[in-house]
Amino acid sequence: MVRLYSLHPFGSQQVVPCRRPPERVCGGGDALFAAAGCQVEAFSVAARALCRPRGVFGTPGRVLRMAYSEPGDYLVTIEEKNKTTSLHAYVNWRSKRTENCRVCIRMVGHSVEAPFSEAFRDQMSIIEMPLPEAPLCLACCPVKGDLLVGCANQLVLFSLKYSVINEEFSMLDFERSLIIHIDNITPVEVSFCVGYVAVMSDLEVLILKLESDPRSEESVNHHPQKTSGPLSQTEDVSHETSQLESDDFVICQKPTELLGEKSKHSGVSVTLESTGLVDAKVKYSQVQHLLYRRFTPDVSSYALSDDIKLHSLQLLPVYQTGPPAWEEEAAQTRDKEPRTVFCFFSLPHAGYLYTVARPVGLTSVYQYPETSLQAVLTPQFLHVITSHNLQCFTVRCSAVVAREEDPYMDTTLKACPPVSMDVCALRIQLFIGLRAICHFRNYVILLTKADPEAIPERTQSPKRLLSRKDTSVKTKIPPVAETGWNLYIVNTISPVQLYREMVEYSNSYRTVRTQSCIHLLSEAHLLLRAALMDGSRLEPGERAELLEAFKESCGHLGDCYSRLDTQHSHLALPYYKMSGLSLAEVLSRVDWAGENESQKYERGLIFYVSHSLHENLDEELSEELAAKVVHMFHVSEPKQLPQVLCSPSMKNVDPPTALHYLRKLDACGLSSVLVALTRAAVALRMGDLDLHETEMQSYSEAKLVCGFILEPRLLVQQRKGQMVPTELAVHLKETRPGLLVASVLGLQKNNKIGIEEADSLFKVLCGGGEGTAPQLLVDFWEAQLVARVPHVELQDLCFKLVSQYVRRLAGRRPPDTTPLRTAEDLMNACSHYGLISPWAHAFISPDLSADKNYTEDLSKLQSLICGPSFDIASIMPFLEPLSEDTAAGLSVHVLCRTRLKEYEQCIDTLLERCPEAVVPYASHELKEENRILWWKKLLPELCQKIKCGGEKYQLYLASLKAEALSVAAMELGLRELLSVLPGDGAAAFFLPYLLFCSQKKSLA
Repeated sequence: MVRLYSLHPFGSQQVVPCRRPPERVCGGGDALFAAAGCQVEAFSVAARALCRPRGVFGTPGRVLRMAYSEPGDYLVTIEEKNKTTSLHAYVNWRSKRTENCRVCIRMVGHSVEAPFSEAFRDQMSIIEMPLPEAPLCLACCPVKGDLLVGCANQLVLFSLKYSVINEEFSMLDFERSLIIHIDNITPVEVSFCVGYVAVMSDLEVLILKLESDPRSEESVNHHPQKTSGPLSQTEDVSHETSQLESDDFVICQKPTELLGEKSKHSGVSVTLESTGLVDAKVKYSQVQHLLYRRFTPDVSSYALSDDIKLHSLQLLPVYQTGPPAWEEEAAQTRDKEPRTVFCFFSLPHAGYLYTVARPVGLTSVYQYPETSLQAVLTPQFLHVITSHNLQCFTVRCSAVVAREEDPYMDTTLKACPPVSMDVCALRIQLFIGLRAICHFRNYVILLTKADPEAIPERTQSPKRLLSRKDTSVKTKIPPVAETGWNLYIVNTISPVQLYREMVEYSNSYRTVRTQSCIHLLSEAHLLLRAALMDGSRLEPGERAELLEAFKESCGHLGDCYSRLDTQHSHLALPYYKMSGLSLAEVLSRVDWAGENESQKYERGLIFYVSHSLHENLDEELSEELAAKVVHMFHVSEPKQLPQVLCSPSMKNVDPPTALHYLRKLDACGLSSVLVALTRAAVALRMGDLDLHETEMQSYSEAKLVCGFILEPRLLVQQRKGQMVPTELAVHLKETRPGLLVASVLGLQKNNKIGIEEADSLFKVLCGGGEGTAPQLLVDFWEAQLVARVPHVELQDLCFKLVSQYVRRLAGRRPPDTTPLRTAEDLMNACSHYGLISPWAHAFISPDLSADKNYTEDLSKLQSLICGPSFDIASIMPFLEPLSEDTAAGLSVHVLCRTRLKEYEQCIDTLLERCPEAVVPYASHELKEENRILWWKKLLPELCQKIKCGGEKYQLYLASLKAEALSVAAMELGLRELLSVLPGDGAAAFFLPYLLFCSQKKSLA
């Protein structure tokens, strides 16, 4: 379906001052060419479509077809002389000022002597390009400048190159690099664009992609390589067709569309033959089939052969939607392959636009109101001419490219009108006697003849149009130009000006037809996208104006989807985001009829506001706008009201008003823990502590934690990238710290808050100096260990706790608040906290026991060290602030060395510093394979200490008598025991143990 509007895409028009009535026209860049007979007039096109003559030059033959290539700045023609067609390229044509200037004629690829080449600097050159067959059509690559020529049975590719004559002069030349042999299709038109080849006959279109094979770059195969062949079935059909066809019968093949690999089975044979230099690399060595489409004429139009021919084949490259930042990048962009290539071709009553790169597919179909003669495709428009009208249609190129280059397209962040959206005709402009059209930059060139009688370019019998049997094509030579011909250059208006008109036009549909309003604004949006595609040609001022209009168009589309009843109302969110409008600016565009229960708010507006309030925008709504938002959700989405009120953007909402609407939720049957928590938060803002406590007491602590998980912003909000605790969180810190810790832990377990964010929250709540953690944060870390939060690194958490315990013990600093859990609670609830070794209690003196906070921190640290989960070696650096000179430090260091199995060092330390703990230590730690240390290490050391005497003599003696000798006598034989006893000891002292050992042996 094609929608029709009456807009004004065309601006001023000028008559090109041709000397002779033109027969062929083409142009590009700032040049326009008009051919009449054996003469070509060149014109310079300046701003505002001002066209001035630049020069005139003659051609060897009558010009049948011609094309201009902006890369290389050359003109190429197919000419006829003495009933023979030939191909010529005109280079350095800008030096041809008058018709009598000297002209150099040379063959393609002909090497020129250096002295002779100096004459080429200031004169035009005509390059003759011999072909094995007569040329029928031609096309220039708009990116590289390569030339493709279509013949009856083959396509010839000439690569553009520059022959370096000397350091100061290089000469443009061509090299015949590839021949594409094709069977079963006769080219009427061809198109070429960086490896993409399109071939069109009267009823068939074939699109190929030439590719290079890395394996074949080292050598060149100069023999034809068949890459695809027709099906045998097709050959049989063609043979049967030739036999059955007669004057009474016409065989019509069925219409066919083959995409991708399926197009290999079209029946068209394609063979590549490299013709470049032997020592050169093969540029194209493989061919990929992309599209084959065959049309079948309507039998009713059998007598009207011109109505069943394809025309206007064109490949259009598109690079990017965003302009490069620097001109150097723009130059580099042109050397890259296009992001997308489109192919257009047309029947007299319908046009077809395909995307032929990643992947191949039909993009749009254009239904013309009249029979078309020719069409040209641009990134912004499709211009079509009939015998009396110039028609301007919209295209979907920018929509396709936007989705290919931006992965965030069609999400909540970005949106673009769909590719499948109906195209529209912006204007049908009356022009009498249109014959031909071409386009470059923002100019449309029109060739007209007042005589309405058509001059067909190709005349064939209807029967030949219906089959492939006749493979000969005759290019009709245009007659001598007659009076009544005119050449116009029409300037299209700027995209911003046309956009303004489309927006104004859409206002008439705003309240009448929803889809028409959205459709026209979408067309305006795509128009601006297309204008931004080639940023290298935009002036900085033009680009800034386009970007501003683009944002404005996003705002208009957001307004449509937010206010109008449409199934795609969710698109209001991405369009408003792309518009750059703030939430307050969007709300100010809403027509607030008044705060009454009957007012209806559309889904798009509610969807946008709801998402915006959930995204923690650094924007605070005024009290008036906040009240309107609360009323809107009360009327339309009451279930979302608690979440809305928790948004930082709603900070200025009037608390009594918010509480009024929250109480109405009970009447609606919506009563939950989230509503109760929201009411408690609002009551706290009002200073009503009784109401706050009533709401908090209405649910158990476990359910309150679930409520905070449902809406984390009740506790913490993000402002300017920082986590900020709410007033409710500050109040809970003072009144219910356990609930606060459990709630933040619940948020972390449900991925509602990160590890660093949670730590930062408690630091902000409790304050504290640099490097010291408040007790509430330590409680939170301990709760993390108990809860075993999966994504929290266990070792990191251990390091945090150990460092805090050590810092407090070393500085004798008490916690700022009462800890939520004791060491015993942690050992009972968490396996990471192990049972403390009994001998460690020997270090605690009565004065230390009186300091409960100190002993609790020491017990927690000792319990962590005794636990099974941590790498003790990695903890040792954290223990350096805790000196061994203190009882607490000594116990901790001995515990760590014991975990590291440094028993002998521990025994030495205990004998020296705490002999009363030696026997309990040995009894608990020296077991199994370590039991030998009783008599190998401990017993000799005790004997040595006793021999030395001193203040601790009695402690050493008691330890020796209590356990050391008993264990040795129990474990060793008589001779072994005698060997470990000191030689100078008193026999009476050791005799009981020797008798016990002897009796033990007798009993055994």
